[in-house]
Amino acid sequence: MTADLTPAAGVPDDAMRRLASMRPGQPSSLFTSDLSVNEFLLVREAGFRPLGLVLGSSVYHVGFQFGRWSQNQELEQLSSAMYHARELAMTRMEAEAEALGADGIVAVRLEIEFKEFGSDLAEFIAIGTAVAGDEHHRTAPDGTSWRNNRGKPFTSDLSGQDFWTLIQAGYAPVGMTMGTCVYHVAHRRFWQAVGTIGQNAEIPQFTEALYDARELAMSRMQAEAEALHAEGIVGVQMLSLPHRWGGHTTEFFAIGTAIRGLRADHVIAKPQLVLPLSDR
Repeated sequence: MTADLTPAAGVPDDAMRRLASMRPGQPSSLFTSDLSVNEFLLVREAGFRPLGLVLGSSVYHVGFQFGRWSQNQELEQLSSAMYHARELAMTRMEAEAEALGADGIVAVRLEIEFKEFGSDLAEFIAIGTAVAGDEHHRTAPDGTSWRNNRGKPFTSDLSGQDFWTLIQAGYAPVGMTMGTCVYHVAHRRFWQAVGTIGQNAEIPQFTEALYDARELAMSRMQAEAEALHAEGIVGVQMLSLPHRWGGHTTEFFAIGTAIRGLRADHVIAKPQLVLPLSDR
């Protein structure tokens, strides 16, 4: 029997029933988490309690778009598909966190799995641990909510250790930001390939293509952070994902955690240099 999807975010009814039983205060409530033991303890030390493992999924048909054989160009239809599929998965994960009354989601993973039942079908999965501030940390030190400026639970792909360090340093995550660009790298003509045989030489059209594609992905990630009123982005990863489009088409994917300062007057303490007794 398949579960019906809720109209709001596409979360199955079975998932909503599971989450309802896990809400704090329920007789059978217990949390689930994919945090390691060390991560769990540091998240608790940072003032947050895990509520439950939350996930979002979207099986998406990724269309096809031709790129001109000898021209560098973004394949905008494919860029849009890859972005929208991830956004659907992220939105459903956030909806599960909302159902638990979470302030945020930590250690988020975004994964893609191409399915055997269709070469153009891929499942986009977002998974992480929903958390809420404990009784001493219901709000941030500046008196504001831990949630972001959109009133949504924050998302972060930082490890439990990095999350603890970030909070200790006086910063808070506001959301995972991402940018994507599917790009067709032009083929070289025969005489161009022959001209570099046996030589050390830069291939300008390849350099320009990869440079441009990465810049497009980075600028889109930064635009998302600006929309969240973030101070900056930490833990940025720049990935090149070939998927199944062939050697001359690839996806450049930029992802990181946007953060904000918790106090305007916060100063990170500098480590003290301790000299050995013999040098004092």
